[in-house]
Amino acid sequence: MALGPGDHDVRKLQATGGSTFTLSLPKPWVLHNQLEPRSSLKVDWRPSGALRITPLEQDQRLERHVRIHLSEIPDSSLHDHLMGAYISGADVILVVHQDDALSPSKPIRRFLRSTRGFEIVEQDATLTELRCLLNPGDMPLHASLKRMYLLVSSLVRDLQEVLGGGDVEFVADHEEREAEVDSLLYLMERQIRIVFESYQAASRLNVTRGQALEYANLARCLERMMDHVNNLTHFIIEHTQYISEFNATPPIQSLSLWQESLKELMINIRTQDSHRIETARLQLKTLQTELKVYENSIFDSKKKNPLLAASLSLSESVRRLCAYSRDFGEILLNMKLSSLMVEIRNK
Repeated sequence: MALGPGDHDVRKLQATGGSTFTLSLPKPWVLHNQLEPRSSLKVDWRPSGALRITPLEQDQRLERHVRIHLSEIPDSSLHDHLMGAYISGADVILVVHQDDALSPSKPIRRFLRSTRGFEIVEQDATLTELRCLLNPGDMPLHASLKRMYLLVSSLVRDLQEVLGGGDVEFVADHEEREAEVDSLLYLMERQIRIVFESYQAASRLNVTRGQALEYANLARCLERMMDHVNNLTHFIIEHTQYISEFNATPPIQSLSLWQESLKELMINIRTQDSHRIETARLQLKTLQTELKVYENSIFDSKKKNPLLAASLSLSESVRRLCAYSRDFGEILLNMKLSSLMVEIRNK
């Protein structure tokens, strides 16, 4: 008999009428959920073929609390602990500190800037209570992905504007844009963690656990792309004296084709056209090969100067953008094939 979570047993169906079958439920489960005769149960027929039985009144996810004692964690590690609690799905975070201890306000403010939905709801000399006011289902995963993509692509467009002679102020906020992409990744990791533990969250976000996992992989690709675009922008700002020369180099000339390919892949999150995905991935692979040849030519060149060294750095960043975009396309193919999969019972 199944006595607790993780246990299992085998039960036989009983025929109780011409077209009705019944199955007895484990008594410990009935008592644990405080059920009585005639209590209502919700039965879901899952895509996997399994049935899920849930008490009808159990429609709210339990609130999760985490208590962090400053005296019990290493110095300067509060921010890391707060981020761990956030991504793990905590709804309420209590930071306990001594009256004479170093104020935790600075790492808490940094945490609030790096995340979505958390606010300070109570604070005194020994306790700070942080509470998440954002429901896991309020921000669809595909909407976060689209926002991440728009931040990446807009920074590249502004960078190209600067390279074309525009004011460097167009990209002055590049660090803030990167921070926003990071915060969206943290939010998605939090949502996906909750999805794996709560079917209600999965239903609100309208994703399966497998789809949620692939969304997480897509988000990590975009976050890594933003890292390289941000590094590229920082590099250009520091070497403005070479801007006119940079424009003639293969890495900068490749950016438009990279953007075109990434846009095509983003479209295919929904359309899942294998031909278009493979065409974009092939173009990205061609760009990678061309940039590698360009980098080798720099190494082989007998002329060494700061411009060549700078061009090598630019080329590596753009080549990595292509690599992460190809990974993005591979994940899309995985998602498509997963959606086409059917189950056939072996005879």
